[in-house]
Amino acid sequence: MAYDADVIVIGAGLAGLAATAELVDAGRKVILLDQEPEQSIGGQAHWSFGGLFFVDSPEQRRLRIKDSHALALQDWMGTAGFDRPEDHWPRRWAEAYVDFAAGEKRSWLHGQGVRFFPVVGWAERGGYDATGHGNSVPRFHITWGTGPGLVAPFERRVREGVARGLVELRFRHRVTGLSRSAGSVDTVTGEVLEPSGVERGKASGRDVTGAFELRAQAVIVTSGGIGGNHDLVRANWPERLGTPPERMISGVPAHVDGAMLGIAEEAGARLINRDRMWHYTEGIQNWNPIWDKHGIRILPGPSSLWLDARGKRLPVPLFPGFDTLGTLEHIMRTGHDYTWFVLDQKIIGKEFALSGSEQNPDLTGKSIRDVIGRARADVPAPVKAFMDHGADFVVEKDLAALVRGMNALTKEPLIDEAELRREIVARDREIANPFTKDLQVMSIRGARKYLGDKLIRTASPHRILDPKAGPLIAVRLNILTRKTLGGLETDLSSRVLTEGGDALQGVYAAGEAAGFGGGGVHGYRSLEGTFLGGCLFSGRTAGRAAVGAVG
Repeated sequence: MAYDADVIVIGAGLAGLAATAELVDAGRKVILLDQEPEQSIGGQAHWSFGGLFFVDSPEQRRLRIKDSHALALQDWMGTAGFDRPEDHWPRRWAEAYVDFAAGEKRSWLHGQGVRFFPVVGWAERGGYDATGHGNSVPRFHITWGTGPGLVAPFERRVREGVARGLVELRFRHRVTGLSRSAGSVDTVTGEVLEPSGVERGKASGRDVTGAFELRAQAVIVTSGGIGGNHDLVRANWPERLGTPPERMISGVPAHVDGAMLGIAEEAGARLINRDRMWHYTEGIQNWNPIWDKHGIRILPGPSSLWLDARGKRLPVPLFPGFDTLGTLEHIMRTGHDYTWFVLDQKIIGKEFALSGSEQNPDLTGKSIRDVIGRARADVPAPVKAFMDHGADFVVEKDLAALVRGMNALTKEPLIDEAELRREIVARDREIANPFTKDLQVMSIRGARKYLGDKLIRTASPHRILDPKAGPLIAVRLNILTRKTLGGLETDLSSRVLTEGGDALQGVYAAGEAAGFGGGGVHGYRSLEGTFLGGCLFSGRTAGRAAVGAVG
């Protein structure tokens, strides 16, 4: 029986590149398909901040962070909250991933030339008890070169495969079906789309110019999630997170639509944990958008006052950077789909980072000089651009003007100046001495005991209404769609499973399409820095498993 390749990989994002690279190393022939043009190779990983979750790394040890496999596994399980029968494989994947993160992950990447920023970030701090959600210690390692720096070695390995005649890159190929010609799924059909020269991330045309049918001994699905399809996000929105938001902005382009998940399901795959998803609550509209409804996430330090739509502080421990989905659940039960940060220039200059490779040109461009320049600036240039041009930003010298600006951005003038002043003054009184009952102020002081936070992520405690720290700033925060935590159920060899629990012969899945492993390695929540790593780990696993399955 004639095949067009040993393996067909569907999706040229990071997971697809990692799987293809492993197949190339083993001398297997691969056809790599993607519906987008070649300039979009690397998918969403290209746009990422490049954050990676490591356990007991050299970077952590240099900063006197005491981490361990046991502590990381405790944090992961407390965060994931696995509680369903279908969590069997996700739990197994979680255990395997923590092993990987505490073991060979860093050396494997380092051996391919990947390097890391020396200051480790502390994401998803939790704020609950020792067995609850959150990272007990800083574990967020930024790739030197951000997302493009992480994609580069895997793209290089794939292109070396092209040069050796082992890989065919077929862009503008949109898969519409998977089928069997024998006992296993070995046939991929679809449409050839019109050529497109649009820039990476821009919407490409959908005119069909032809059809294709390809056959291989194995198929690996690495097509991503549903974050660009707001209708599907709302359809899968869980009751536990309240009413789906009327308005959302997008952390991914519209072509991240989940279509391939439905195609795999039609072919017999089991899709689990559809209602588990990861959307950010600190989204701002991109003043210079690349795709439709393009949003950027603020990566905040702990000092901004977080207020609901009516100006009331969010409850403990829903502080900036502590519990993404806990905050989302609270917001969606307020009757409004936006919140506010209120802060000052001293805080924004020290504590605001913006997610995305294009928002961090110093790190993306691997410029030590520019990184030092950013640290010295009152406000980093990308953040200043949002202050000047962002539709969600209000910058004023006094609180009365700030409130007028905030109310001008919303349908109803819900912020009362007197009430907001009362909230801020009450918080500011807690700064007067080292004792406090305000847990956010306590967390700020605690954060500054960690050298990394003190150097670049947490402003020294001060009164927000102190004119010397001004001007005052308010930022309207929107719900930003991002990651699909559920997906195609897979065993530890990345084989896709059926409703009966058997392997769907010939089909593997990795990356976001597989819930980053098993159909939902994160459970209900993520510790951050685990999406890119999940793509790499599951992609590598799928590629290696397919090597052994094809003759």
